Amino acid sequence: MKIGVPKEVKNHEYRVAITPIGVHELTAHGHDVYVEKNAGTGSQIDDREYEAAGAKLLDSADEVWGNAEMVLKVKEPVAEEYHRMHEGLTLFTYLHLAADKPLTDELIERKVTGIAYETVQLPSGGLPLLYPMSEVAGCLAPQVGAHALMKAQGGRGVLMGGVGGVANAKVVIIGAGVSGQNAANIALGMGADVTLLDTDLDKLRMSFWRYNNRVHGLASSQLAIRQQVMEADMVIGAVLIPGAAAPKLVSNELVSQMKPGSVLVDIAVDQGGCFEDTHATTHSDPTFEVHNSIFYCVANMPGAVPNTSTYALTNATLPYAVALADKGWVRACRDDHSLALGLNTHDGKLTNGPVGEATGIDPVDLDEVLAAAG
Repeated sequence: MKIGVPKEVKNHEYRVAITPIGVHELTAHGHDVYVEKNAGTGSQIDDREYEAAGAKLLDSADEVWGNAEMVLKVKEPVAEEYHRMHEGLTLFTYLHLAADKPLTDELIERKVTGIAYETVQLPSGGLPLLYPMSEVAGCLAPQVGAHALMKAQGGRGVLMGGVGGVANAKVVIIGAGVSGQNAANIALGMGADVTLLDTDLDKLRMSFWRYNNRVHGLASSQLAIRQQVMEADMVIGAVLIPGAAAPKLVSNELVSQMKPGSVLVDIAVDQGGCFEDTHATTHSDPTFEVHNSIFYCVANMPGAVPNTSTYALTNATLPYAVALADKGWVRACRDDHSLALGLNTHDGKLTNGPVGEATGIDPVDLDEVLAAAG
């Protein structure tokens, strides 16, 4: 199979979809890998490393997309890339279609087979291709939040913790999944007073043992969220419903009652965000003010640490990429239901129910698509 790896073009996106290790694995299986020149520069991966691993370097994104039967990316295609998508192409990347109807429409119109990292789901309910980036985003959230809390950034001027006789910053994390647990770990390490909210009591019990009861775990409800958010110096939104738009759990009215200079970090921004006022921002302009609070809603947070993120992502995606290349997408999905759940679009049809609900597009049955394909 001919596999293309273009350079990412989203604002301050320095990750790349594959490492030289991944290229070596794919070429060892007999596949041709085309990498756009300088695609790995932001992740400190030189073109020569890709060549040594067996990749063919191409000068432009047009060439990479044009030669490829399957394109591997990190972030969803943006408007300037739409024209490169063509019928019959398999696109394997983060798509986050529930929050992006224009891209959904383009994938359907252009009859692209879109397989989304974030909806590949194991029988346990785990999301193996979202997991590593959730880890990274969770670890970053308290760091960027602590920076925004500084007075010079418009925040309350509160230190996370560590000064005797002074109250530590109160950090409230909504969602105790992968990103929420990692956020709690870093915030706790920074000395903050940390509270985790979730509707899943098993996750809260896990955090009790993981943090030796140093993190407060509360069953989430509208009232509990309201009480905790009003007391918080920092709120981290880490709620995820696989494939679907994130629920809006912090209203504009509630933000108006928060402490002046408080900070809200929305890790769920890729899925529309779990704060009412969330809108996607970039690393070059990461924050905006709502009432007297600071919102940080960067839609590609792991792009800030691309070297770590690129290797972590390839570790997770490579086995699936090899299966898709070796077998073709149809057989690969038939052989692995977890991968099949990643299929979001094919042949002008939407195949994901939660995306259909969010975008107002009627989906078709996934099993019927797999039965009829190829």
